[in-house]
Amino acid sequence: MMRWFKARSDELGHLESTVMEALWRQGAGNVRDVGARLGRPLAYTTVMTTLDRLFKKGLLDRRKQDRAFVYSPRYSRTQWQRKRAGEFMAGYLTGPETSRDLLISCLVDAAGEQDSALLDKLEQKIRRKRQELSRGRQS
Repeated sequence: MMRWFKARSDELGHLESTVMEALWRQGAGNVRDVGARLGRPLAYTTVMTTLDRLFKKGLLDRRKQDRAFVYSPRYSRTQWQRKRAGEFMAGYLTGPETSRDLLISCLVDAAGEQDSALLDKLEQKIRRKRQELSRGRQS
């Protein structure tokens, strides 16, 4: 079976996710601050390396304060979730037609199983998007 999607370099490991949650919950901090928020003792260098990786992945901003970097999230939790969901969906939509059909089918099934009101919201969003697209074609 051909694999038409690949692991993304911006996927987060367990420790990276924990660090991001700490920063989203309590705001910016240096390595010591963030390490103290994690709820378990970790080596300074482990926290430093994790923050640096998150910075290189584009999830964190950092600024020099005295002799240490202060890290802060580049995206809110909601922005990050939206970005990830969009990338996930795009991966299926650019794949073979069967994967697109599977995605749509699973989305509708999951929405219906969770809450039938989600199906109504999905229908409304589809209607709005069609209106947007038709206005764009008329321009």
